[in-house]
Amino acid sequence: MQTFRLLFPLALLFLHIPIPLPAQDLPAQDLKDLKGYFPFNPPTSLTAWEPRKTYVRRQILVSQGLWPLPTKTPLNPVIHSPIDCGTYTIEKVYFQSAPGLFVTGNLYRPKNPRGKVPGILFAHGHRKDARFDLEPELTVRKNIAIGAERFTRGGQSTFQSLCHQLASMGCVVWQWDMLSDSDAQQFSEEIVHKFAKQRPEMNTVENWGLYSPQAEAHLQNIMGIQTWNAIRSLDFLLTLPEVDPTRTAITGASGGGTQTMLLAAIDDRIQLSFPVVMVSTAMQGGCTCENASLLRINTGNVEFAALFAPKPQGMNSADDWTKEMATKGFPELQKLYQLYNAPKDHLLLQRGEIFPHAYNAVSRSAFYTFLNHHFKLGFESPIIETDFEPLTREQLTVWNAEHPAPKSNGTDFERTLLRWFDDDAQKQLQHPQALKQIIAPALEVMIGRTYAQAGEVTWGLEEKTEHPTHLEMQGSLTNTTHHETIPTTWLYPKQGSQRVILWLDNDGRNSLREANGKLKPTVQTLLDQGNIILSADLRLQPQTPQQTPIVDNPRQFAGYTHGYNPALFAQRTHDLLTLTTFLQNSKVGNHPNPNRIDVIALGETGPIAIAARALTGNAINHLAAQTNGFRFSQILDYRHPQFLPGAAKYLDLPGLIALNAPHPILLIGESDFKDVVAAPSLTQLPSDSPAETAIVHWLQKSDASAR
Repeated sequence: MQTFRLLFPLALLFLHIPIPLPAQDLPAQDLKDLKGYFPFNPPTSLTAWEPRKTYVRRQILVSQGLWPLPTKTPLNPVIHSPIDCGTYTIEKVYFQSAPGLFVTGNLYRPKNPRGKVPGILFAHGHRKDARFDLEPELTVRKNIAIGAERFTRGGQSTFQSLCHQLASMGCVVWQWDMLSDSDAQQFSEEIVHKFAKQRPEMNTVENWGLYSPQAEAHLQNIMGIQTWNAIRSLDFLLTLPEVDPTRTAITGASGGGTQTMLLAAIDDRIQLSFPVVMVSTAMQGGCTCENASLLRINTGNVEFAALFAPKPQGMNSADDWTKEMATKGFPELQKLYQLYNAPKDHLLLQRGEIFPHAYNAVSRSAFYTFLNHHFKLGFESPIIETDFEPLTREQLTVWNAEHPAPKSNGTDFERTLLRWFDDDAQKQLQHPQALKQIIAPALEVMIGRTYAQAGEVTWGLEEKTEHPTHLEMQGSLTNTTHHETIPTTWLYPKQGSQRVILWLDNDGRNSLREANGKLKPTVQTLLDQGNIILSADLRLQPQTPQQTPIVDNPRQFAGYTHGYNPALFAQRTHDLLTLTTFLQNSKVGNHPNPNRIDVIALGETGPIAIAARALTGNAINHLAAQTNGFRFSQILDYRHPQFLPGAAKYLDLPGLIALNAPHPILLIGESDFKDVVAAPSLTQLPSDSPAETAIVHWLQKSDASAR
């Protein structure tokens, strides 16, 4: 009775804790989409900022399929057919960013460089065939009339104008094609920019295509391929002997602004960044090529720009989603730069709310002037563009009879490329250090929360019932940090220990009982052995939908939902982190924390518990998980309740199981894991084993071993 005298006051004291609103009365949290609000909260110190900076940078890399970075295969660049433009030349270039994937563009080089010169990357946005595009005369005249352009000739091409001016200033400029534009035709425009509906023939467990659940489970997306092309473009630029590696810059507008932000955020070789009409707390980029699962969960474009601090960075505002940047976003960036004690001239906002969404002559002039100042080019400021004669498609195209375009075989090329990226990643993930150095950090991003970030949790009692052998309490645990509430049931034995068994199953708290309302024999046995039982309704339990909710967007792309919102699997993992941290850290009166927390996870909760245990470390003592051979790689619906972006890439469920070592784990329905899990910590039973009975026996055996 001594143990009961310790436990029963705990139950009574729970009565005096304020009761939170029931879960159904809490404010509804609608799914966030790309048109939401994405503020950046500047840190109070660099000590606080550096871990956050490291995490968000990793989040970008994971979302882009670049964690770990793919193997950098030979570029095999071909530079040919120079065009003499007076003080500079324009050359046609193509190279392979990955085997068989060609990057195409034009290279602008000054004829007589004075030593090492700046190297500039120019990423274009969603203008169709941007490198070749020439605006109609009427459009140019209208732009001149509002002050957005200066010349009837040069104003025909934003893209050539910028390259012409920079090359005239002595810089090397590389302007490459976005996928499906100009000479980069290995992917179609429909796939890159207009994808709308899942393709059954590409939605397979092997040889899958982009946008399929398998591609998402391996974090393969158009945005990531373009980010990889940007990294390899910088690789190419730095192979040129005249380029100064200490003066590298990137700029681009709209979709090119997105590419600019991301490359500057993840590649330390960039020394100056100038994203145009894209840095904003509002709309984050509407195209499929600007979105990826996991990318903007709890972050956004302003924070992406913040990752570049304290290096020189400019941006602008226009009459679009960036129009409030001067009051929402830029002041917060200024505070971060001030923490670094960066000179004021390292951060620039070129105001332009009177102009439409474009990289106009005013913004280009701001970039030239900013670049001239920081790279010490020696020109009189401000710099105003000079006029020139734009070249035609025929003059600029990379492909000709001597350099024929690669044959695009459509879906076969797509499958082959994705297979190469996956094979390359799997080889790297077999390294002995991959579990700790790659997979564990990736899991933190996939789940979107670490155990240290589990939050503050309070308990509220709703109903208490005393039974002959135990006390039963119904109530809710509320995570006040993350505004999440979990309905819970506690069963306290009148004679027992301080061990808590967390009981999870598909039906949530209902799984404690049989159809007649009585406790299941297994539960009663555990109670009789003196264990405290805690059961909970995880997110959307007990009525788990067959398909999870998605944002209001007709296009069947997981990134539009899971780029901004955690998957249901991740949310349920959050719930387990909340439950565990409450058990470990809550104290009521003088009652100590449980001295042991064990988890029994049946049905679809088995893989969730395995993921949570991988994050909690030794907080959970024993885990018994029913998996029945589940694999993320077998899911063929991105709305499946068990879908988790990236999970198949990082060795699938076996990878998560491996992260549980060396803590004791019982797997029901699995094969041999001896190659990835320390054998002494692992017990395995086939799927046809009586799961609950086997679990009780395993726990009893562990108790005997402990004694």
